[in-house]
Amino acid sequence: MPQVEVRYRLVAHWEALVPSEEAYGWTVLVTTLRPEVCTDTEMLQAYQEQHITVEPGFRWIKNPAAISPVWLEKPERIAALAMLTVVGLLVYAVIQRQVRLSLRDHERHIPGNKGPTATPTAAMVFALFRPVTLVHFAGDNAPILEVHGIQEDHRIVCEAVGIDHAWYQGVTAGQNSRLSATPP
Repeated sequence: MPQVEVRYRLVAHWEALVPSEEAYGWTVLVTTLRPEVCTDTEMLQAYQEQHITVEPGFRWIKNPAAISPVWLEKPERIAALAMLTVVGLLVYAVIQRQVRLSLRDHERHIPGNKGPTATPTAAMVFALFRPVTLVHFAGDNAPILEVHGIQEDHRIVCEAVGIDHAWYQGVTAGQNSRLSATPP
């Protein structure tokens, strides 16, 4: 594999770095767009107008306890880790969005941190599934699956994100279900 040289250049205009009295903090803008294509102000405005972003996930990642230190030397591996992180955060944001839209459209609520809510976070959606267990047994001819702990709230979330109900069909509270197919 040919060696790739990567260079970065940081240009700082010191007079622009002096915050005004109204400034509440800093915003870092990173892009591959040239200044002729889009000004910093236009880029910031476009970012702030987005309805679905991965920024809440990045705020979580910035917590020192959230991610263990990772040592990567090759730029390709750093880029791959960054891409996987962003894709994961996008999936996280899409799950949250889909559940919220479905709950709103169907006028439903699911358990939240402070009682029933129609606007759960993705973290709350995932936490809702902690008591659900899928046990896979290797039978003689076919696998046997038993689903434990599934409730109506779980069905609502699965429907919202498009998970086929076949993997939990027929399961009621406190009962097991023997299925011959694995979940999607």
